[in-house]
Amino acid sequence: MSHKHAHLLRSIFQDPPPANIHWREVESLLGHLGADVESAHGARFHVKLNKAEAYLHHPHNSNTCSRTDIKTLREFLAHAGITLSAYEAGET
Repeated sequence: MSHKHAHLLRSIFQDPPPANIHWREVESLLGHLGADVESAHGARFHVKLNKAEAYLHHPHNSNTCSRTDIKTLREFLAHAGITLSAYEAGET
């Protein structure tokens, strides 16, 4: 995992979630993890990763994801088996 993706994953799993993560960074991370991201209706994206599925929303008025969006992303990643500890253990 690249340094940028590892840093982003740490940011997503920190509490409270940050409000300065850009959607394009999320898309890049999902692509790196092997997720299938398909455009759905409006600003929604259907994401499949490790047999987990979710609908994520692209921010409407800016490119920055809200804290609620980050919490949804965090829950989806955890449900898909992507955890911060698993990736940090794999980096060493």
